[in-house]
Amino acid sequence: MAERDHHIYRLSWSAEDGEHVAACAGFPSLSWLDEDGIEALRGIKKLVREAVEDLRAYGEPVPEPRADKDFSGRFVVRIPPGQHRALAVRAAEAGVSLNRYVDFKLAAAG
Repeated sequence: MAERDHHIYRLSWSAEDGEHVAACAGFPSLSWLDEDGIEALRGIKKLVREAVEDLRAYGEPVPEPRADKDFSGRFVVRIPPGQHRALAVRAAEAGVSLNRYVDFKLAAAG
């Protein structure tokens, strides 16, 4: 049975190239350009399969697909103290915790 492809792919338009660009989150150095978006996705998937085969053939580690990773929902970010203070003030003014305020801001930016 063929191995399942659980990598995360992204398709975007490149005005500079005048083509669709397909990329894979686990292999940031790889991309595929094509006039047709579906073909760009097919191209990057083929390229990732070949890269995985090469890595395995040479005994190199293969990046774990991000879609298969478990995330705790927690991460630490270091910011300047002044920015920390400003965010805490805005959170207090909004009547929510700093965590909830930052979560809201990140969701809105995403």
